[in-house]
Amino acid sequence: MADRIDLRTFTYIDILQPQLTGFLQTVASGFLPLEGQAALFVEVAPGLSINSVTDIALKRTGAIPGMQIVERAFGVLELHSFDQGQIRAAGKAILDHYGLTENDRLKPAVRTSERITGLDGHQAMLINRMRHGDMIGQGQTLYVFECEPAGYACIAANEAEKAADVRLLEMVSFGAYGRLYLGGYEADIEEAEKAIHAAMASIDGRPLK
Repeated sequence: MADRIDLRTFTYIDILQPQLTGFLQTVASGFLPLEGQAALFVEVAPGLSINSVTDIALKRTGAIPGMQIVERAFGVLELHSFDQGQIRAAGKAILDHYGLTENDRLKPAVRTSERITGLDGHQAMLINRMRHGDMIGQGQTLYVFECEPAGYACIAANEAEKAADVRLLEMVSFGAYGRLYLGGYEADIEEAEKAIHAAMASIDGRPLK
């Protein structure tokens, strides 16, 4: 099984922060997470394989599915629970099914990390029209983050929110690349960026080719 499965993202979130929780409640199609729950994000290729591990995790644990996205290339699963033990057990069941370990996942690579200060009002308007989360104001700082694999955008958003008073504007956690848009004052955005890079560097795994 392991030689046919590419474990792209595998990451635990200990405590879902308020804005990320609200964002997931806006875009997720399953049973919506609640603030303070633990979560697991898994991304595999080929995508259809995510159906099997969703079945295994739900039958063996009390984890609740909030998001399942099945593309031709990649499959994404988000599980959550107030019981961190159930989330860890779900992760173990998934890894055991594939005959893999956590370190068989891909290590995230940062593709874009950019701050735009003193945002023009017209650009703020464009961003506010496309976002699913909070809004950004004229004169604030915009932070744009892009990573590969896509699933790591979730933990980037959660760690940024822990570190600073920022606004989660938009997040994409599936597909070829993950994207995160944050808004706020410059000093807060700077702290959030530091937290994101520290989180990405702390995740071990196989290097991207």
